[in-house]
Amino acid sequence: MRERRQRGQVAQARAQSAGLLLAWIAGMRRTVRRARLFRRFLRTPTGRGKLLYDACARVSGLVWRLAIVYRRTVIRHVRLVVVVGSFGKTTTTRTTAVALGRRDPRHLAKNSAPAVAVKLLGIKPWMRHAVIEVGIDRKGQMKRLAGRLRPDVAIVTCVGSEHLSSLGTLETTRSEKAEMAAAVSASGYVVLNGDDPNVMWMKNVVQAPVITYGFGEGVDVRATDLKDDGFAGIRFRVRVGEGVYDMRTRFLGRHTIYSCLAALATAYAEGLDVQQAIARQERLGPTCNRLQPIQLPTGAWLVSDAFKGALETIETALDTVSRLPARRRVVVIGDVEEPPGSQGPIYKALGRRLAEVADEVVFIGGKTNFGRLKAGMIPAGLPRDSIHNLRNQPRAIADFLAGELRPDDLVLLKGRSIQHLERVALILRGKEVTCSARICYWLHDCATCPLRHDSAVAHLAPQKRRHLKAGGHKPQSGPE
Repeated sequence: MRERRQRGQVAQARAQSAGLLLAWIAGMRRTVRRARLFRRFLRTPTGRGKLLYDACARVSGLVWRLAIVYRRTVIRHVRLVVVVGSFGKTTTTRTTAVALGRRDPRHLAKNSAPAVAVKLLGIKPWMRHAVIEVGIDRKGQMKRLAGRLRPDVAIVTCVGSEHLSSLGTLETTRSEKAEMAAAVSASGYVVLNGDDPNVMWMKNVVQAPVITYGFGEGVDVRATDLKDDGFAGIRFRVRVGEGVYDMRTRFLGRHTIYSCLAALATAYAEGLDVQQAIARQERLGPTCNRLQPIQLPTGAWLVSDAFKGALETIETALDTVSRLPARRRVVVIGDVEEPPGSQGPIYKALGRRLAEVADEVVFIGGKTNFGRLKAGMIPAGLPRDSIHNLRNQPRAIADFLAGELRPDDLVLLKGRSIQHLERVALILRGKEVTCSARICYWLHDCATCPLRHDSAVAHLAPQKRRHLKAGGHKPQSGPE
């Protein structure tokens, strides 16, 4: 009996040792994978930005303490322009920066709180102006950020359905956005979109002088006589104060003119030369993955608008595509991001609009929403054989389009931000893309992603994979 017990104890000790050895080997493998991943991230601007963001997010309290002191002492004389709103923030940040004489911030980082603190610390004390984009994803966040930033100028682009899941209603959203405008002192300016009633409501809560922009009568900076130049952009006339100027933008979509007008309103309010501000904006190219036109080697055109999939952005993208010259229009579209209401009627109405604009539709999403879209497209006259449902597999989508597209065809890529349909554009342009993630929460440009040449989840520790529904990269917190 004693010998049997001893043999059992020896076997148990060996099993424990073997288990510890296997656990040690697994840990070493994870360490090696992380080290390789770290090296990949260091090789690209996107990777380095991601590492910096994660590091600052872990010590955001300390970073913000430094940023607040920096703002109130070293850069207290810098005129800080803060851009807020549901849509159009990034493009407006670019146009405003160049209009004020700053360089084009083409590769913008995230706009969540830790990223804003890093941007604040990056402002040089000898700058006359600095422009920062700010986003939120929960109540009370904008008021705290406004107190920390102390903006001299606040630009509000629009109020839409984005973040309805976290903020609840449009009224709550506009109240949150208004906190930044209300924080501007009487010596500053608030620049408001005069065509958006929810934005104009903010006039009731601000103490600073208000400058409005838009297309309607009665605004301070107004665009008229719009003329589409196809893929080259849009020409229009703009009235600023007592002057009237001709302007041309390389942006696609009439809604992008709002970004140009907001920049001109800010430059005018700051006493800068309007004609010079116009000339600087005319040199700007389209923002990456925001109605970005790309001519493919086949002679077809591709418009990448894959950064957001909110209903308002889908409607403006379809309106823009309908105005562009094309022999045939193909729309690759994903699910609606945070649909504002019952999904059935929304998808059916979207299907009817797709039937008006597109000759062929490729849907990237589930069967339920695909059925709702078909219920709108087929009665509106789009043939069944022109409607396709593909899973979000970039290579399969690109192969399908490569067999369909001909010279002078036009394809629109429009999906949710986490679907990253811009990978399809990269493949069609001959770039190597082996990432097959159907969902990825890293909101970055896939062209510079350090994981573009790797499988979707090969780099993740096992405990991270359970957070992903269908394969993808580690979620990245914060608004965008």
